[in-house]
Amino acid sequence: MDFQLLTPAVVTEFEAIVGAEHVLTAQRSEADVYAGYGRDHTEDLHFAPEVVVRPANAEQISQIVRLCHQHHVPVTARGAGTGLSGGALPIYQGVVLSTERLNKIIQIDERNLQATVEPGVINEVFQHAVQAVGLFYPPDPASKGSCFLGGNLAHSSGGPKAVKYGTTKDYVLNLQVVLPTGDIIWTAANTLKNSTGYNLTQLLVGSEGTLGIITQVVFRLLPYPKHTILMLVPFRQEEQAAEAVSAVFRAGIIPSGMEFMEREAIAWSSEYLKIPLTLPEDIKAHLLIELDGQDLDQLYKEAEQVYGVLETYDVGDILLADNATQKDELWRIRRNIGNAVRYNSVYKEEDTVVPRAELPTLLKGVKEIGARYGFKTVCYGHAGDGNLHVNIIRGNLDDQMWNVGLRQPITEIFELCVKLGGTISGEHGIGLVQKGYIGIALKEANLNLMRGIKRVFDPHGIMNPGKIWITD
Repeated sequence: MDFQLLTPAVVTEFEAIVGAEHVLTAQRSEADVYAGYGRDHTEDLHFAPEVVVRPANAEQISQIVRLCHQHHVPVTARGAGTGLSGGALPIYQGVVLSTERLNKIIQIDERNLQATVEPGVINEVFQHAVQAVGLFYPPDPASKGSCFLGGNLAHSSGGPKAVKYGTTKDYVLNLQVVLPTGDIIWTAANTLKNSTGYNLTQLLVGSEGTLGIITQVVFRLLPYPKHTILMLVPFRQEEQAAEAVSAVFRAGIIPSGMEFMEREAIAWSSEYLKIPLTLPEDIKAHLLIELDGQDLDQLYKEAEQVYGVLETYDVGDILLADNATQKDELWRIRRNIGNAVRYNSVYKEEDTVVPRAELPTLLKGVKEIGARYGFKTVCYGHAGDGNLHVNIIRGNLDDQMWNVGLRQPITEIFELCVKLGGTISGEHGIGLVQKGYIGIALKEANLNLMRGIKRVFDPHGIMNPGKIWITD
């Protein structure tokens, strides 16, 4: 790729746009702070940018990107840095454009059940703001307490509530976007229906910052559900836990959360959080099942139906959370599994997804592949979506196996996903670390269409280069 190094003159122009205090370089910034902009939550990878720029609005971003377009300087947009596929890593150096200052909730429109926000708003902050007026924004990634909405848009993030309510893409009505040329556009209208030309909104959602930089988003909202019921269900066989998922849906119940946790996942997380949790020796996996709605009596009826389904499996004593504190602790355990795994070991996380009825076959296949190649996995995920997070634990694996040898078993895991009707990423994106496997899921014709779209949007290839494809 024909990228150019930044010149002092261009850096000076950045300073004139955003202020010198918002242009960071290695030479004049605290080492730890600056290094943080070259990392995310993907393994232990680090790529140092040439400069970090922190704009405050779309107009400043437009000027910055226009300069980079003119000078062929790569631009990597960055949110909170909680990604798991290396999507925000500046692998060609250049500019890291941080959206941390674009953190305003511009409007909550209670009449139309909509909200307009900037990409640097934290997911949970936004959820609480709309909940305060009786509204509901469902997408809730495990990192919701720290991740930015912009990053959620980049990967169309999901979370536990996606099983009932859908992922980020299902709540986006309109986007303000700065294109790689510096032009600012709105992609659609603030309406629930829109049949006016190509759907640029959904094209941008999930594009991982390769087509433009989102500077505002209009979300649709829902009324907030008044009641929830939460149960923790222990299984003596992992595959039965996976089988029960589809059985609950076939019984006519749509939970608002249906999470799978194998024994080590829940044990590591409860220990990491210091939350006491009794795990009998014969229990191998758990399902965390949540029901929500406006009518508590109806929810109890649905819970009885779920119990009826679970009685056909080899389960232990089911825990029904009977207060808000207990519910919060159970969800904290689930949401912190990733942190607990990271605390225990360096790991690679694969974001596999299959039709939910195929989850038992996927889980069995993952364990068989791990046994054959001599590595350990800790599995958990959004079982209701068929989305299994496979954490490959480094443990005692040597550098050769870790950096090279694992490519074949990971390939086999992804081939199994595709064979079962699934794909290689459900919500984490392709980014840097999965781009070598994308040909397993997509034909060359698909990839060529995407490359063509990339060239139309970004003729110089400056926007988050080196992500998604082997070549841009």
